[in-house]
Amino acid sequence: MAVVKARQQDIDMLARLLRAEAETEGEMGMLLVGNVGINRIRANCSDFKELRTIPQMINQPHAFEALQHGMYYQGARERERRLAQRVVNGERYWPAKFSLWYFRPGSFDNPGPCPPTWYDQPQAGRFKKHCFYEPTAEECENVYNTF
Repeated sequence: MAVVKARQQDIDMLARLLRAEAETEGEMGMLLVGNVGINRIRANCSDFKELRTIPQMINQPHAFEALQHGMYYQGARERERRLAQRVVNGERYWPAKFSLWYFRPGSFDNPGPCPPTWYDQPQAGRFKKHCFYEPTAEECENVYNTF
C-alpha cells in the first residue's frame, strides 16, 4: 500500500529522478534517493514543509541537481518505475531510512569524504559515492513518527 499518493505520471517522474540522480549507484542507490524524496513528502519539517506530492517534492527549487541535466528529461524505464513504486509503497533502507538530505562530495571520479554534518544535520551513513543526512528529533521529530 502506498505511503504517499501517486498517479502513474508521478511514478514516472520519480523513476526519472532516481535514474538521473543515482543510476551509477545501482538499484540500491536509486532506492535510497527515493527514500529521501518520500521522507521529504511525509516529514513536513525543515525545508520540506507543505510538500504533499511527488511533483512538489521534485520541483522544489534547488532540491535536485539532476533537473539541470538532460537525463532527467528522458522517458522513464520499467526498471526505475519498479523501484519508484517500491519506495512509494514504503520500502526504506539505511542510511536513507530517516534521511532528508544526500549529496556526493568530491568529483564524479574521485569522491571525497562525507562531512560530519550537512545543513546542520548529522551524517547517517554513506552508500558508494553518496552521503546521507538525517535530521535530529529536535529538528524534525515527525520523520521518525510517520513510518
